[in-house]
Amino acid sequence: MGELADRVQRPASVALALPRLTLPCLQVAEAVAALPGASREGLADLLGATHGERALGLAAALEVLADRALVWPDGNGVLRMAAPLRNAWDSPLGLDAPLVRLLAGSNSDELGRVLAKIDVKPAANRKAQRLAALVDHHSDPARVSALVATAPAATRKLLERLAHKAPERPGFIMFGTPQADSKPGEQWALDRGLLIRDRHRYGPARMPAEVTLALRGPDWHAPFTPLPPDVRSVPATASAVEREAAAASMAFAAHAVSVLGVCAAAPPARLKAGGIGARELSRIGKAARCDEMVVRLVLEAASAAGLLARDGDRVAATAGYDTWAGQEPADQLATLLRAWWALPLTPGGSRDEDGKALPALAGTPPCGGCVQARHGLLTAAAQLPAGEGAAKSADLAALLVWLRPLVDQLPQDATPFATLIREAELLGALALGAVSPIGAALLADGSDGSDHAGADDSDDDNDSDALTVACRRLLPAASGTARFGSDLTAVVAGTPSAHLLALLDSVADRETAGAASVWRFSPGSVRRALDAGLTPDALTADLVAVAVDPLPQPLSYLIHDTARSHGRVRVVSAACVIHGQEPALLAELAAHRKLAPLGLRQLAPTVLISRSPADKTLAALRSAGYAPVAEKPDGTVRIERAPRPRSASPVPPPALPGGRSRPQRTDARIGAPRTAVDLSALATRLRGAPADLPEPDPESNRPYDTDTEEIIAAYARNLSFTDVRQLAHAVNDGRAITIEYLAASGNATVRTLSELELDAPHLYAWCHLRDDERVFTISRIHGVMPA
Repeated sequence: MGELADRVQRPASVALALPRLTLPCLQVAEAVAALPGASREGLADLLGATHGERALGLAAALEVLADRALVWPDGNGVLRMAAPLRNAWDSPLGLDAPLVRLLAGSNSDELGRVLAKIDVKPAANRKAQRLAALVDHHSDPARVSALVATAPAATRKLLERLAHKAPERPGFIMFGTPQADSKPGEQWALDRGLLIRDRHRYGPARMPAEVTLALRGPDWHAPFTPLPPDVRSVPATASAVEREAAAASMAFAAHAVSVLGVCAAAPPARLKAGGIGARELSRIGKAARCDEMVVRLVLEAASAAGLLARDGDRVAATAGYDTWAGQEPADQLATLLRAWWALPLTPGGSRDEDGKALPALAGTPPCGGCVQARHGLLTAAAQLPAGEGAAKSADLAALLVWLRPLVDQLPQDATPFATLIREAELLGALALGAVSPIGAALLADGSDGSDHAGADDSDDDNDSDALTVACRRLLPAASGTARFGSDLTAVVAGTPSAHLLALLDSVADRETAGAASVWRFSPGSVRRALDAGLTPDALTADLVAVAVDPLPQPLSYLIHDTARSHGRVRVVSAACVIHGQEPALLAELAAHRKLAPLGLRQLAPTVLISRSPADKTLAALRSAGYAPVAEKPDGTVRIERAPRPRSASPVPPPALPGGRSRPQRTDARIGAPRTAVDLSALATRLRGAPADLPEPDPESNRPYDTDTEEIIAAYARNLSFTDVRQLAHAVNDGRAITIEYLAASGNATVRTLSELELDAPHLYAWCHLRDDERVFTISRIHGVMPA
């Protein structure tokens, strides 16, 4: 399938016809494109379909192609092909162009020299007759084989290799590039027309189609698979298929309600590159209690159905979702099924060719092969005998490839079409390897637009009604009642109605969903319902209205016990608090008209709260004639002083001429008082001082033990003396050390280093974090610790 799909180019004018052709039809069309002007008998010889089932398969394929106006015989028995379809293959059957096309630019003299080499005399010495003689010679396999038998060994080897490989096409060529050098033995074939080289175009020598077919021999036939592959089947009765499909579709409908309910309550955020990422998909799956594939399937189908739409940087529910949420489960499922049937992608595709995760709702380009794969899968399952299903999905996939050779596969599938088959099973379209009533209704739908093109609206309505009827037959109506257990659980069989779902979600936590859904009550969940404004009596009445049996006592006790403690402690937001010793004064403030903008509210006789900040409240109270004071958080009175702005640093004195600075004077008013100096004692000390002072010992005041410490200290401006000494010891002793390092990007990291080598201002070391040798700038080291 892959080789055929690679050869087919799918021009736009035949894009609608090609994807629905079966493998034998495409093989016949490719053979006709390889042999323009061939007869039906020549085509049968090429395909090896002259008798038996292969001949019947060829006749059926030609009939299908003729019905679609792609290939038809003319009055002379020559098979004609639609021009756009002929261009669908670059090299049909790995053959190059025929001699007539390759030699169209040759002159008569060149043809004459070729004929002389192969000892063929034309009917006349004109270009047309010489070309006809050459074509006649090269179209005879026996004569070509005899000619090649006389060729040198290198030529025979070259011709044999070229005959069994697709022709080469030149890639991007710069102007002025010389022609490729001739390969060993190539010139002999060029002189005799077995290979043709266009002197006006760059590229390798080309082998005419007639020569290729002659060298491939009489036993070679073009690929032709007229019969579908065998599918091993197992018994699958209609009732068993319906039961399996009903269970799957019921579970999917419940999951869809849960997933879209989560998206409606908390719209998922979109990635900057577009789509919903893995984190949001995981959040939705965890809240809805379903796996990622179900989440992706629901999101893509719901988006296509108009239930979800992009809203800024999020994906939110639309007004159509509200209508959909109020429908019966069968109608909800039918809406999602119609959207899935026409989706131009495979929603379950979660990985690309490199294994990287793909976002959902990413807006990928339409994929016609994905649609045909979906349709072909159900078509393949529908061709199995009644009461039987495919034993293995791989057999069903092989039949799908035969029916739709040009379908697209996902790179993530270890087994062909495993994701697509899983989607069909989740939706209930495929069950036990056989097509279900839902799948049969989808096949009857005209969504693909091929077999039903031109059908009126009434036919589409009938198809849609058939799908809805099939869903209603398999899915029961939404359940409006629940069974409440003494273990504080509520169980709903089937899909709960929108009213029941909203009620139970508001007062309990859902534990499971699917064919049966289970909720569990707890003090926290009941308190959530009371926080939403429900009273215990109203909540009890709502639960009684949907209960199959009377409410169990544990549930009633839980509701009323939670209600008794609910609201005993209240929390209110306030910008500031006003309190005092006089209740009358506080009541006066609360009723004061000028203070109404503050939003004062009396919580107690001596306590008010304000919705305005403390400074604004103080200013308003003082403006109204009161004398409030502000308190610190610890309850002490805040002393208010007028701010006194001062410069952060003193102004330096002006410089004197010559660059000297004016000496600063100490003012007793702003600095320390001057100290009295005994001038006689100072003179005695100066006269007794030695004339020459000894030079200081450079080693005596040196704070560093080693040169390494001194070098590191000169650059490590962010390290303490202790850190410098510890780092120097690690360098000298070859010990491992742990540092706090600030990278050039601004990120702070902690690295463990060994094998340290100092080359100031850098430190070379083996980084255990990166498991590689790294270079560190000493000035960026902010801390040193033992390893």
